[in-house]
Amino acid sequence: MSPFRSLLLFAAVFCLLRPLAASDGDADPLYIGCVEQCEKTGCVGDRCFQHCKFSSDGKPIDGPWYMHEPLYLRWKQWDCRTDCRYYCTLAREEERTKLGDKPVKYHGKWPFRRVYGIQEPVAVALSALNLAMQFHGWVSFFILVYYKLPLRPDKKTYYEYTGLWHIYGILSMNAWLWSAVFHTRAVEFTEKLDFSSAVALLGFSLILAILRAFNVRDEATRVMISAPLIAFVATHIMYLNFYQLAYGLNRIVCTGMVVVQLLIWAIWACASNHLTQWKLWAVVFGGCLAMVLETYDFPPYMGYVDAHALWHAASIPLTFLWWSFIRDDAEFRTLALLKKVK
Repeated sequence: MSPFRSLLLFAAVFCLLRPLAASDGDADPLYIGCVEQCEKTGCVGDRCFQHCKFSSDGKPIDGPWYMHEPLYLRWKQWDCRTDCRYYCTLAREEERTKLGDKPVKYHGKWPFRRVYGIQEPVAVALSALNLAMQFHGWVSFFILVYYKLPLRPDKKTYYEYTGLWHIYGILSMNAWLWSAVFHTRAVEFTEKLDFSSAVALLGFSLILAILRAFNVRDEATRVMISAPLIAFVATHIMYLNFYQLAYGLNRIVCTGMVVVQLLIWAIWACASNHLTQWKLWAVVFGGCLAMVLETYDFPPYMGYVDAHALWHAASIPLTFLWWSFIRDDAEFRTLALLKKVK
């Protein structure tokens, strides 16, 4: 079977076998009773929370507890309900472990253990590493095209896709920044920023894949190709932010954009005579394998490492290899254009 057909088969299997997320934990009567009791008494076992003490009108005494913290900590906004849910989840999971039962999801999410108020510390650390790798790749690309490779008489680069890769680098760093923030504290605001940044990055990556693979250099043609895709991505982002944060729809849209651009890069790798096309193939297949991690939705190991965190980890070496290919492509195209000029 050809690599292209293998990739098509993988894309179809991935879309069909994506598992449905269950959330049995928050339907557990013992968990529900624990949360209700906590909100009344302010305690889960021996642990009590000052911010769960209410006055006769139902408002927390002295206002939200996080307003008494230093300014740089207030954004976490842990309140009575979230703390009750968190510690009741831990208590219930300890009971289930003693009984030999497997972990279950609560409110659609696996039970994670906080570290200094950070909800998913491993995912945050890996998001930060991905951000650092994107920054390193973007800076190394900038140095290559402006300081190591020859420039045109007007000081512009010979490489026709320089500006597009700059935008890609900025969008990538922005996406990983908000990924780190979201995994630190998941509230509606950070979730929307994380989703929106990821959609914007995937949408632009798709545009870039089309323009580079089909060697589109004319500005008017670039606009004609990009405009409908930008309109689609912008509409989807506005839908998520101002109408409904639809997880299922967003998963379909993001998966579709990823699969299409992987197919485009795979076709181009087959058809082109690029000197470092092996790097492109490595990124394509590595990206496919990384996507598989998202299908194996297992509970976090020791309360810290889940499939999503492993996907973050897999993205780190792929990012390094991807920017290496981009630099090679810039050098390859520049030398080819210089030969034509001479």
